[in-house]
Amino acid sequence: MTTSANTTPQPSALALLPLLLFLTLFIGAGVYFTLEGADYAFYQLPAHVAILPAVMVALALSRERLNTAIEQLIRGMGHGDIIAMCMIYLLAGAFSSVADATGGVQATVNLGLTLIPESLILPGLFVIAAFISTAMGTSMGTIAALAPFALNMATATGQSPAVMAGVLLSGAMFGDNLSFISDTTIAATRSQGCSMRDKFKENVGIAIPAAIAAIILFVFNNQSAPVDAPESINYLAVVPYLSIIVLALAGLNVFVVLTAGILLAMGVGLMSTPDFTLMSFSQHVKDGFASMQEIFILSLMIGGIAELMRCQGGLSFLTNTVNKVIARFQKNQGNHHSRASEFGIALLVSFANVCTANNTVAIVVSGQVAKNIASEHEVPAKRSASLLDIFSCVVQGMIPYGAQILLLGASFGLSPLVIVSHSYYCFFLAISALVAIASRHWFNARQQ
Repeated sequence: MTTSANTTPQPSALALLPLLLFLTLFIGAGVYFTLEGADYAFYQLPAHVAILPAVMVALALSRERLNTAIEQLIRGMGHGDIIAMCMIYLLAGAFSSVADATGGVQATVNLGLTLIPESLILPGLFVIAAFISTAMGTSMGTIAALAPFALNMATATGQSPAVMAGVLLSGAMFGDNLSFISDTTIAATRSQGCSMRDKFKENVGIAIPAAIAAIILFVFNNQSAPVDAPESINYLAVVPYLSIIVLALAGLNVFVVLTAGILLAMGVGLMSTPDFTLMSFSQHVKDGFASMQEIFILSLMIGGIAELMRCQGGLSFLTNTVNKVIARFQKNQGNHHSRASEFGIALLVSFANVCTANNTVAIVVSGQVAKNIASEHEVPAKRSASLLDIFSCVVQGMIPYGAQILLLGASFGLSPLVIVSHSYYCFFLAISALVAIASRHWFNARQQ
């Protein structure tokens, strides 16, 4: 019998095998070549190749006819969120390529060197990324807009590119988590039945301490060398970048923002760059598209595997497992059983995010179950919505095959695992959220 998109399949732990196989191959090969002393160890086995055996296993595990299983794979690959990510990849690659060819990247870096003190490069980038992401509501768009600037700023100041990538990721995830127009905020509040305002108030009390801790770390981790101020700045070449920031802060759609940036960069090139023509512009766009080929393919494959795992009962298995954990801990919680429920909601969306590699999809998948858990154990809707958004954000900033980290890896030429190790804000956010859950119920117990 065919499993439709709206049918809840029978739980199956075996359905998670493809994801485990992919992680084993990708991470295992990287560790092996690192021990062997190979250069670029985590690139020896490309991720978009390592995932192919996982796709085959996912198809083989299906109890449906092969044609039906392939249809499920394609449906996952064609999910709206996956296609949107892939389009952002292409536009980001094109903008980066054109802006670099027209001198926009270097001009923007020179401007940044005159405005941001050397001792505040890292916290400055975090704050800028946080503002843009909050305004635009998308971490992907923020990373796409700022990655070329951040990479060249790291080169100019002697700051570690890996740390710079982690700072940019941190700021982007801060805004993605708190923005009123973020997909994750919309999904979390709608699924739990609370207002965005109430969820924001609940969320900000957890996110701000994490952000402060991250900024303090960035201040002390700033290791830039003395830099001579640039003699001149090509302000015209800076216009595409400034326009992206202004349009993002105005809350425009990320596709509009990036397209406008590409067109403005083209205009700047035609006016001020020798030998830059419409034909050379088209070649730079092509090169930008090509630079995103690997993460484009990998994202499609991950979307397909996630849908196959859902249809085969992998996500249902996770839901049942979390419910059993909650039930077991409830016996020891007395009148404070909602603490186990809050930890359960966090665990549920975290597992879902690990399997889907998409924080919005993870919230949608686990939202109804989380609402039932919250209702049954007297967890306020604003609280469950906040936990869904926070822990999906945390996991999305820590999985090496997540879209944000893949885009940073492609932009900075770094292994995704290296970037994950510098995802400081996400680490602090996880700690802050766990402390908030534990301390809230501790204070309630003291009051009683």
